[in-house]
Amino acid sequence: MITRFGQSLVDLSRGTRDLWQVYVSTLAGIIRRGRRPRGELARQMFAIGNRSLVFIIVTLGFIGMVMTYEACLQLSTVTGDFSQLGMQFIRLVVSDFGPTLTALMLATRVGAGIAAEIGSMKVTEQVDALRMSGVLPIDYLIVPRFLASIIMTLVLSVIGGTVMYLAGGLTAKYSFGVNPNLFFDLELLRLRHVGLFVVKALAYGAAIPIVAGFCGLRARGSSEGVGWATTAAVIGGSFAVIILDFVLSAAALFVFGGDL
Repeated sequence: MITRFGQSLVDLSRGTRDLWQVYVSTLAGIIRRGRRPRGELARQMFAIGNRSLVFIIVTLGFIGMVMTYEACLQLSTVTGDFSQLGMQFIRLVVSDFGPTLTALMLATRVGAGIAAEIGSMKVTEQVDALRMSGVLPIDYLIVPRFLASIIMTLVLSVIGGTVMYLAGGLTAKYSFGVNPNLFFDLELLRLRHVGLFVVKALAYGAAIPIVAGFCGLRARGSSEGVGWATTAAVIGGSFAVIILDFVLSAAALFVFGGDL
């Protein structure tokens, strides 16, 4: 058992090192502007953003409705005062729920797609063919997905957070008669909340394609290896989002204290 535990620690350290190398190589690929297909960035932005739009809108819209309904239900049984509901809800949406829930949704859809695509190329030796042609696989495969993911995660987070807030306001109005002017009050929203929103969205957008691309490049064998890579990408991407959320939230709390 001790030997097995030690081997697990070694594998974990090696995996962490390889993941870091993929991240550094991706940044280096952006700087040196390595070879990639013409129009690949636009194609990846469409695949990540446009094809995820309905998914994000529907998911975050329903989550906003459920959260607001439950909050109103609890308030109605305790105090019946809804004056702070909308102001606190928009702070939560902007500083946490908007980018985090969007990223978790993208980790399942986008992360799985990236890992499956790159993993299929890996097991069919297309990645080796790129190397033989003098093309770095990370420049060709991961860099455009990395840039597209950063841009579109931020855009989708804005859209998803807006839909979530609007859905919550409509639920409060038609289920509990909350005045929309009272709910859609942005008095407590500060620039630091918006800044945290942007930082989290960018961090999530960078993490998802790195983890997914790393899992795809580690695929072995045949279709079974691709399936493993896809599953690992979804789990790893979701875990990365949760860890980043904790780290960034803790850092913001340390910097701003109770004013956050």
